[in-house]
Amino acid sequence: MERHSHETGTQPRHAWRLITIVVLSQTLLAAGLLFTGIFYTHQRLLSTLDAGMQGRAMSVAALVRYTEDASGNVYFDETLMPSSVDPAHPDLFAVWTERSGILAHSANWPAGLELPPTGPDHWKFKFNHVHYRGLRVSRVPVLDREEGKTFRPQSLTIVYASPMIQLDDQVRQAGISIALSSLLLLGATVLLALWGIRRGLLPLQELAAEAALVSTHHWELHLPNDAQQIKELRPLTQSMTTMLARLQHSFDQQREFLGNAAHELKTPVAVLKSTLQSLLQKPRASEEYREGLEHSLEDLERLEQLLQWMLRLARAEQWAHGALRRDLQVIDITATCEEAVERIRHLAKSRNATVHLSKNGPVPFRADPEDLQLVWINLLENAVRYSPEGGSVEVAVVRENSGPARIIFEDHGAGILAADLPHVFERFYRGDPSRTRATGGFGLGLAIAKALVEAYGGTITADSTPGKGTRMTVELPVG
Repeated sequence: MERHSHETGTQPRHAWRLITIVVLSQTLLAAGLLFTGIFYTHQRLLSTLDAGMQGRAMSVAALVRYTEDASGNVYFDETLMPSSVDPAHPDLFAVWTERSGILAHSANWPAGLELPPTGPDHWKFKFNHVHYRGLRVSRVPVLDREEGKTFRPQSLTIVYASPMIQLDDQVRQAGISIALSSLLLLGATVLLALWGIRRGLLPLQELAAEAALVSTHHWELHLPNDAQQIKELRPLTQSMTTMLARLQHSFDQQREFLGNAAHELKTPVAVLKSTLQSLLQKPRASEEYREGLEHSLEDLERLEQLLQWMLRLARAEQWAHGALRRDLQVIDITATCEEAVERIRHLAKSRNATVHLSKNGPVPFRADPEDLQLVWINLLENAVRYSPEGGSVEVAVVRENSGPARIIFEDHGAGILAADLPHVFERFYRGDPSRTRATGGFGLGLAIAKALVEAYGGTITADSTPGKGTRMTVELPVG
């Protein structure tokens, strides 16, 4: 329940993070649109202003008249000059000629602003606290001259400047309009995003609520209909279902392991306790005490062996799941099989059984030789113990080309029933209870073998035909 409250408490934070990101992105977009709109409007108005000043400059050029006299100069007729667009802030202009210098200028031409006839075509300056934009038009011919007169060509340079008050006001008004429109669109977008995010996260919240109901007593995950219908959530729901199935299987295994382990430990402890209690009930001869202690030691040895096997299984499973790391050397699989066969000779001889090993050369593999020998010995012990008296066990180490190495153990005993075959690698599983203590087994040998083989990235499988025998096949990824 604590985790459930923590998860539900973090969900609003995640939602607000998404909402904040959406708001910030939309704000940046609105700001970008605002600045882009203002810049575009300013450039368009500036282009219009330049075009108007160009036309007015040419109008000024049209007022220059050529009259031939003793000096052959040109003159400017100020009486025909058009009025400014903004009477409160009249335009500025000045006209130059090549030979006469400055010919004329507007009445409000600022003192000290006599610009040379060369320079940039456009520029800005401030006059009487008003921003002006200037335009220079060079090499303009004199258009007005008397017919029949001999004209000595002269070019004009015209400087024309208009105030930018109206342009700035228009840009400001356009910016305000764009800003208001952007704010309205931003508000609508944010509201739509809030609605979309909350609606989009609703299936996740329902899924989280259902997942919070899963416990060790209730493993079933009820997927909401909305979560099942959303294509993007299918990998998540499938992963959660698979994960819960694995967790349930692992939990059931651990619970079964604890129950079986307690049962296995209970028997030798109870026998040991009973033996010691019987020794203490009445005075006995020294031989009786010795015999009772020897039985107790046997029970202790069996108990110790069981504990060692359980620890070995736990370590093998931890390593198989990546919990332990080991530095391994390259060894020969065939050599480990030969060593295991030699170590099982005594057991085989006691049952008049023979063990045959076939091989086709060394098979290098990076592993701990003791691990592989433990696997082979477990498989060999099962094959020898469950073979009939005087039977035979065949072991083959096979590797074809660059494929995996296959180690096959085959006996000709009673075999394993089809109902028991899927469970032979489970911990403490015994298909035939009559064999358990007579053969000295705990039901952990094949489980340890499977865990070790899987820790090396291999597989182990069992095939059996009742009445004909059993074959165990181990495959290891060699090379």
